[in-house]
Amino acid sequence: MTAMRRSVLLAFAILALATQSALATVSDWVDSEGAQVRLVTAGKPDATGILHGALEIALQPGWKTYWRDPGDAGVPPQLDVSNSVNVAAAELDFPAPERFDDGLTKWAGYGHPVFFPVTFTLKATGQPAMIEADIFLGVCQEICVPLQARLTLDPASDPDNADDVALVEAARARLPAADRPDFRATLAGDDGKALTIRAAVPDGTASAEIFIAGSGGYMFGSPVRKVGDREILFSLPVLDRPKERPAGAGLPYTPSTPGGAVEGLLPFP
Repeated sequence: MTAMRRSVLLAFAILALATQSALATVSDWVDSEGAQVRLVTAGKPDATGILHGALEIALQPGWKTYWRDPGDAGVPPQLDVSNSVNVAAAELDFPAPERFDDGLTKWAGYGHPVFFPVTFTLKATGQPAMIEADIFLGVCQEICVPLQARLTLDPASDPDNADDVALVEAARARLPAADRPDFRATLAGDDGKALTIRAAVPDGTASAEIFIAGSGGYMFGSPVRKVGDREILFSLPVLDRPKERPAGAGLPYTPSTPGGAVEGLLPFP
């Protein structure tokens, strides 16, 4: 084989690999200290332009990353799709986190590989879309380091890929269920410095934790469990609050027990 022919074949091989990567419904992995990340989509958009996917974070042993609101320390995950084609918005969802105490601060996050389901909304249904998602995460071991990546994929290239479909479905199945009367949180008081949160949990639950995300100008510290008479109460320090009660749905919350977790919204105090 001549040198010229080898060069031509090599060029075609490189082009084929690049095209395959560009057309995948899963992005390439991006490596960083402590973690790898990639983005996956599965299925076709529905009639309203909703497309499901998942952000996969493969943490190395001993490394951690943050929930949607870590508390008074940490960096919440961020996803920006403004450079995408025919994508109006993308929303991250979160499985129930854990509470960590590093000796200086307490915060909410994950100490194991984790999937964040993503709901994409297309601008125009029936039109091609290309996703370019700029990701920003904090990952921590002894110290925390930022993880920034641009993840690119074409959701129409292989929407019925069985592996991708299984991954996205599994990520969504790990999300907390909707709250219900026997498993939910309610606002029981507000003295200006802290909120009192009442948690209802299923009978027989030995322990419970609650995670509340700040929104609308609210910022909170870590909840502290209070002694209650046959009920579970938490004191939630208010680190900052808006001057006026904001409009909107409320404060996202997740009560978590060894038997499972639910999520809902607390009205703004």
